[in-house]
Amino acid sequence: MERTHYIIRRLLLVIPTFIGITFVCFALCQFIPGGPVEQAIMAMRGVGAESVDAAAAAGPSGISPEQRKALEQHFGFDKPLLQRYWKWLVTDRIGMAVDSYKYPNKSVLQLIVERFPVSLIFGLTGFFLTYLVCIPLGIAKAIRNGSWFDVSSSVLVFIGYAIPAFAFGMLLKMFLSGTTEGLWDIFPVSGFVSENFAELSIADKARDLFMHMFLPVTCYMIGNFAVLTLLMKNSLLEQISQDYVRTVLAKGATFNRAIWGHAFRNSLIPIATGFGSIFTLIFAGSVLIEKVFEIPGMGLLSLDAIVSRDYMVFMGILALTSFLALIGRIFSDVCYMFIDPRIHFDA
Repeated sequence: MERTHYIIRRLLLVIPTFIGITFVCFALCQFIPGGPVEQAIMAMRGVGAESVDAAAAAGPSGISPEQRKALEQHFGFDKPLLQRYWKWLVTDRIGMAVDSYKYPNKSVLQLIVERFPVSLIFGLTGFFLTYLVCIPLGIAKAIRNGSWFDVSSSVLVFIGYAIPAFAFGMLLKMFLSGTTEGLWDIFPVSGFVSENFAELSIADKARDLFMHMFLPVTCYMIGNFAVLTLLMKNSLLEQISQDYVRTVLAKGATFNRAIWGHAFRNSLIPIATGFGSIFTLIFAGSVLIEKVFEIPGMGLLSLDAIVSRDYMVFMGILALTSFLALIGRIFSDVCYMFIDPRIHFDA
């Protein structure tokens, strides 16, 4: 009952926290220069350059005050900030029903729905492969602590950690995608699938998808690989040194029984803090990795929205990412409960 009340309180706190995050970001977007009004003015100024007399009559900005006022009214900038935010939050359903500034014939929801499956596939694959590799590797390093395997794997882990994921992706493209003459041309340079993907057989589709995903997913994994591996190793080493493990060994249990039957479960508690990140990872994707490999996912969409000042798309992605991040925090707490039933939450 205590845990149920805690989860309910946390869920209720999501509402004011979400409103606070989105309101601050929404307010900042309204005052940052280069927004839709300024871009419309620049476009009108470029069109009006053919008529020098008209541009001169309109003033130094190329448009009259009446035209600027009409633009502000069109984009809703003539209303007070709180009124604009309420419209975005309620009437426009956190901006999902509004058309994109860059893609006027598509709503924010349509753009997100188009890009979401790509980021979902990459995010889930990268997340699960990272944990499937890091947890066994961390356990092996803890059991063989100080051995040649531990030292050599640590060198490789730290080399991977020292290289940024996007830089590692550029190196992979250079050596394995034929972008440099004389090197291997094994994997596609960019994209999610080939242009003739629809014409391929099921087996060829699976192979084509694997070839396109291999390099980006490797970059997804390299970002958290070292941290999770060392966290798992150090956590298990700490549990092995605890009195309860020595007691189990003193009662005649084997070392493997002490590790897998007792220490392993408790060593997963620090790892559980990252479980909640799956909600944002599968949605937001990775901006730089998707940019390097030109993957049409959520990360590349958010980058394009920032560069082109497409505030509606940016706010839509931010709102959903923030909500999923808050839910992910609660999910991590639930994972704590299942891993260690001794954990209690004060009222």
